[in-house]
Amino acid sequence: MRFDTKIVVAVREDLEIWRRLNVTAFLASGIAAGVGEVTGKPFEDASGNRYLQMFRQPVVVCTGDAEALGRTHRRALDRAMATVIYPEALFATDNEDDNQAAVRGLPADRLGLAGLAVYGSRNAVDKVCKGLRLHP
Repeated sequence: MRFDTKIVVAVREDLEIWRRLNVTAFLASGIAAGVGEVTGKPFEDASGNRYLQMFRQPVVVCTGDAEALGRTHRRALDRAMATVIYPEALFATDNEDDNQAAVRGLPADRLGLAGLAVYGSRNAVDKVCKGLRLHP
């Protein structure tokens, strides 16, 4: 099935693998929490056990250097797209209040992104994410 919308998570290529996975998980949670129509229905197995819903569509995971992520971020802001950010400053925090303060203290052009996620129409997301590579 081809969707009219697209979800892309982009992580900085120089991060350790475990950090890339962690950042990816946090960014995906932002899209799921912030864009209601992206999740499907809860699951139930044949034994009657219930499970939480997931995204209704695939998530494309990409990578790029700091410059590529910054360019993607600027494009997403210019198009007012649904965007989730993970600044490198969050690696030094351990709670929601400190996370919020860290982001609030950084101007958009100095976020030092470890990753970001965008959601929108397929064409718009493709334009915003141009130059990123699929994560290996």
